[in-house]
Amino acid sequence: MEKADALLEEIIQNLEAGEVVPYLGPGMLALVPGGSPVPNSPQALVQELVAKVSVPHKLRGNLTAAAQFIENFKHRKSVVHLMEEAFRPEVEPSPLHRYLAGLTKEPLLIVDAWYDNAMAHALESRRLWGQVQGISQAEHFGTWTHYFRQNGAQGDAFEADTWPLILYKPLGSIFPAKNFLVSDSDYVEVLTEIDIQTPIPPMVQQLRADRHFLFLGCRFRTQLERTFARQVMKRSSDKHWAVLPGELSRNEARFLQEQNIQRLDMPLEEFQRLMTQEQGMERVAVAG
Repeated sequence: MEKADALLEEIIQNLEAGEVVPYLGPGMLALVPGGSPVPNSPQALVQELVAKVSVPHKLRGNLTAAAQFIENFKHRKSVVHLMEEAFRPEVEPSPLHRYLAGLTKEPLLIVDAWYDNAMAHALESRRLWGQVQGISQAEHFGTWTHYFRQNGAQGDAFEADTWPLILYKPLGSIFPAKNFLVSDSDYVEVLTEIDIQTPIPPMVQQLRADRHFLFLGCRFRTQLERTFARQVMKRSSDKHWAVLPGELSRNEARFLQEQNIQRLDMPLEEFQRLMTQEQGMERVAVAG
């Protein structure tokens, strides 16, 4: 317990100092008050897709392969429509989303590797921020990212350099333009170039330099999950953290060791409680 307390204190200090890039995964949706109205894992999402479109049995547990089948035999528009239906409901931010949105040491970078809009909603009270989203080559060939102001209007890379906070959505998002990287071909295009960092925006590369990453709601069981995390955190600090409860797979344990990610073995709900409790105590101390 002492080790966990020390790790938690180290994480809080670095977050408040602006030295940490939060990296959010679909597991963050487990914290949504009243339960998430949108799929909160790749497994939940693929089940929603195949419930509406007939897909071969061998593909029904594989999100990217199922999306590719739908794209091939229906149309890309069918994939986008199904994703829009899945993520259309508004998602209320959790206390942990709101805590991250309240960090003040700018410039800030938050990475959100899922399709929901909870983090964007949590940021609505901030004065100035913007989104950078990964986009599908099937819809925007030759372009890797789109830029959006906080009101959803499209911006550009030059404007993004002035934003004090950037929400980076490498897989796209329901808001504001329904961009989704989800099929095999979407990922093939990105992974072909990601090792030389082409799909990752320059300002993201600049903001991650020498910073630690904090992984929340993420798993690293699949090659895709590990590759995206590895490439997004490339050339950052040499020390990171992950709130990762339960038994680790062999690949997850190897990945944590390889990337020097210290594991905080506690439920994300408990981490949220401790973080928001600490924030409340700090506010009382300041008021006093």
